Amino acid sequence: MTGTVPTSPLRGRAEIDLGALRGNVRALRARLAPGAGLMAVVKSDAYGHGALPCARAALDAGAAWLGTATPHEALALRDAGIRAPILCWLWTPGDPWREGVEAGLDMSVSAMWALREVTEAAREAGRTARIQLKADTGLGRNGCQPADWPELVAAARAAEVAGTVRVTGLWSHFACADEPGHPSTAAQLEVFHELVGYAEKAGIEPEVRHIANSPAALTLPESHFDLVRTGIALYGISPSPELGVPADFGLRPVMTLAASVALVKRVPEGHGVSYGHRYRTPAETTLGLIPLGYADGVPRHASGRGPVLVGGAVRRVAGRIAMDQFVVDLGTGPDADAVREGAPAVLFGPGDNGEPTAADWAEAADTIAYEIVTRIGPRVPRVYVDAADGHEEGVGGDGRGAGR
Repeated sequence: MTGTVPTSPLRGRAEIDLGALRGNVRALRARLAPGAGLMAVVKSDAYGHGALPCARAALDAGAAWLGTATPHEALALRDAGIRAPILCWLWTPGDPWREGVEAGLDMSVSAMWALREVTEAAREAGRTARIQLKADTGLGRNGCQPADWPELVAAARAAEVAGTVRVTGLWSHFACADEPGHPSTAAQLEVFHELVGYAEKAGIEPEVRHIANSPAALTLPESHFDLVRTGIALYGISPSPELGVPADFGLRPVMTLAASVALVKRVPEGHGVSYGHRYRTPAETTLGLIPLGYADGVPRHASGRGPVLVGGAVRRVAGRIAMDQFVVDLGTGPDADAVREGAPAVLFGPGDNGEPTAADWAEAADTIAYEIVTRIGPRVPRVYVDAADGHEEGVGGDGRGAGR
């Protein structure tokens, strides 16, 4: 059912194109090796896009699994009625293991302490826990070191025999798959083969084996195994400029961040703009006030550089980005004179109409596009649209969205 969308202009909005997201799922699935399924990673509120609407859209388009970081993210999806398999991988001591067992989550285990906690939770719940053993094949982050793998595998297999757990998966994560030809990728893949082989010889029969993330999904079919975890690519953003732009892979950016111009005014030459007066007008000019700031997720590091499409041209942030607002110098001439309060200012989007992209803001802030979309805060409502149908699906005033 289509939600009701306010007809008055919003101060700012993040428009989420669920039609584009479904198209990205289909494009990614078409690139997978035969027999591999797709996991849609919806951690961090679906990279800022809204976890529940994006999860539903991804599943509609053929995603077989969902992935989250924290157990609370996964449990929220279950509470909303999502029944698809969900892998949750970032657990800490004392986390809600029993709730995870009862919700039928696949819970990642990287160490003996985690196996002890999940088996105890399974006994308390009177139900077999679904776990996936994660190996550190070279990322050096979460995951079991190869030297400790035999102990973890043996203990997990013993727990299987006892009926407290079912090892549903064996997995790992690449460190440098976004850097074409990096030698660590082939080395990690070799270690993963060895560790999977060891576990299977020990009696583990996993439902899925997986190591590929978004860049590997796009460029390394030999790493696809049974499942591929797609995060940033799901949202139409390239994992790295070295791999190519989204269109090279048939992907379309899902989020468009826009605002309504709050004030337009004429100022004289030499007028200071924003805190510290790091920008002074080089001549008499027109300034436009954009009512978004770093409290909304607009990166302060992009002060003086962040691009915005307003009045038919791409302008740069003038001076420092403040907590709630920033300024653009509109210049003079017909384009500037035509800008009025309420006019649209597009910070980033797919780029179809000449607007900047999240990658452009990443370059301006000396960061990655992942950070640009994930940092957009809850004060910015998500408005869900479907380009395939040409209608809006709802507004989330709490920043998470309504959705279907």
